[in-house]
Amino acid sequence: MATEEVGKLYPIAKAILTPLFRASWRFDLQGLENVPESGGAILCPNHTSVLDSFFVPALLPRRVTYVGKAEYMDDWKTRKLFPALGMIPIDREGGDAGERALTTARRVLEKGELFGIYPEGTRSRDGRLYRGHTGPARLALRANVPIIPIGISGARDVMAPDAKFPKLRMPVTIRFGRPITVGRYVDRANDRMVLRQITDEVMYEIRELSGQEYVDEYANKKKASPTATEALHAAGSVASAPNGHAGPAPEVPAEAARREGEGEDGAFVEVTTPRSSADALKAPIRRSRV
Repeated sequence: MATEEVGKLYPIAKAILTPLFRASWRFDLQGLENVPESGGAILCPNHTSVLDSFFVPALLPRRVTYVGKAEYMDDWKTRKLFPALGMIPIDREGGDAGERALTTARRVLEKGELFGIYPEGTRSRDGRLYRGHTGPARLALRANVPIIPIGISGARDVMAPDAKFPKLRMPVTIRFGRPITVGRYVDRANDRMVLRQITDEVMYEIRELSGQEYVDEYANKKKASPTATEALHAAGSVASAPNGHAGPAPEVPAEAARREGEGEDGAFVEVTTPRSSADALKAPIRRSRV
């Protein structure tokens, strides 16, 4: 899919969907001042409903480009429509297709546009917040742009995972958190501890904004195929390896994955002075003010 083919129908879709959505649901948008008026940034929302991908782009003044499953390209009903609306199709098996999507996403950011990606990698079926993948952090470091955490509440009530039609006139709250900058880490873009630290910080902020219960494991990890975010992560790993080659990505044991990026001797925490950590995600929810 050529870059110029992505988003052709976006202005038309936005002109139709924005007033339609505002008439259909009661939106409460908080923290809009945290979204920069110009320049590239990565939007990282929680994901509990299929409508999340429509609500945020329709209600933001700026254009948003998202990644989506390559499977949409196999269906005649969505093959042209979704990319025209701004979706970048990505092969969730990673490899060359994942790297192309990563390159396209970076190009979007370097043009000064907004790029959206779900750090959980897939929709939460039970409404809880799951452990984030490091793809968004890797992309933010490559493009040196901030990450905007977003907490969406009420979308799952509007349209649950197994619902065929949405419920109208329901309240939906979208909270935009303060930008998380990564400039201090750009020279350590391939450091797994840095990627995990940034990702945990993003998930902590999303949790504060959404009020969800946090689960320290990947969503549907045993049942689902690799997600779009995982493909971005895998593609970045291949691209950063010597001579463009990397060994196969090992399946990280649960305990090792939990410790990834935390630094068992505490040295990492001392030199990075993080705003949050994976352990903080397990603390009681404290609603942040945006």
